[in-house]
Amino acid sequence: MSDTPPPSPSGKRTHWLLAGIMAAGAALVAACRSGPEPTPTPEPESRSPSTPETPGVKGPVPAAAGSARVSAAATSKAYRQDGATHLYGLNSERIFKGKLPPQLYAIGVLEVDIDRTGKVNRIHWLRAPRHAPEVVKEIERTVRAAAPFPAPTRLGKVTYTETWLWDKSGKFQLDTLTEGQL
Repeated sequence: MSDTPPPSPSGKRTHWLLAGIMAAGAALVAACRSGPEPTPTPEPESRSPSTPETPGVKGPVPAAAGSARVSAAATSKAYRQDGATHLYGLNSERIFKGKLPPQLYAIGVLEVDIDRTGKVNRIHWLRAPRHAPEVVKEIERTVRAAAPFPAPTRLGKVTYTETWLWDKSGKFQLDTLTEGQL
């Protein structure tokens, strides 16, 4: 026998009322969510008609002297997406298309300081691929050549970290936009 008394009818109503209120609240929160952000598309002249579109590779708006964009990112993690799409747009022919092979030639983790105008102030290796000094030099050259980056208008300045995934072919993916590995 059980020592607990059977639930009263008003207790069952309270339970259902509370469940209904919680469901209505969840529906309201779901309805208020904003939709997905639009995917940036490259300008028509940056597309090559002989190159098929790869769905996992995103590109920013490339400009002659770097990015004409600004970043509305509120955190360095959010800015990382803007930095990666900027680098992809300026290096579209160097991006490894599809899933990377299981054995990569080099992996490097780089910290980049960007000032309020998008200028690269500092590059600092958190994990450099020391066995491939040519890759270290090429990544540093690529980052410096991509300046100015999108100006971090909300942050003023930003330090963000990116992981570079380098294939033996000399093509790369950034961890932020990677299509994964086989």
